[in-house]
Amino acid sequence: MQENELPIVIGRIGGPYGIRGWLKVDSYTRPRENVFNYFPWLIKENDCWKEIQIEEFQQRGSSRLLVKIAGIDSPEAARAFIHCDIAVFQEQLPPPNEGEYYWHDLIGLDVVNQDQVNLGKISDIVETGAHDVLIIKGLDDKKNRTLIPLVMDVFVKKVDLAAKVVNVEWQSEE
Repeated sequence: MQENELPIVIGRIGGPYGIRGWLKVDSYTRPRENVFNYFPWLIKENDCWKEIQIEEFQQRGSSRLLVKIAGIDSPEAARAFIHCDIAVFQEQLPPPNEGEYYWHDLIGLDVVNQDQVNLGKISDIVETGAHDVLIIKGLDDKKNRTLIPLVMDVFVKKVDLAAKVVNVEWQSEE
């Protein structure tokens, strides 16, 4: 991996599955099975990202994603990977469509409302089922977080990645 190049987390390893070393996969991609479109995978081990070789992968039913890591042949060996993030290099991801954004591109951007009040920076984004929600950390440490639904043209009016600003229709809590 090149210096200063941080991988993009696209999922997480769950628990062992079966007796042959298979592991469950929690995918952060949409649709979920797209996690299998991006190889090689990187796993963080001792604060370093290392590439792992995937022997097989499969989808069971509509919700279960499974992976077999090369050389891992028992549930005991598989346990070493539980809760490890799965990451890939950013260049492995396709460019987003017009008006779509990867979460990692939005994290850290300033959020400015219609009155030109800076509400803070996007510290995280969560998926709620209905829509994603921006978590805005205020400019001072005392201010609580602000949650804004990531609904384009309703609450989020404009995303300017070059200027590192997201314009929103949202009242300041002050």
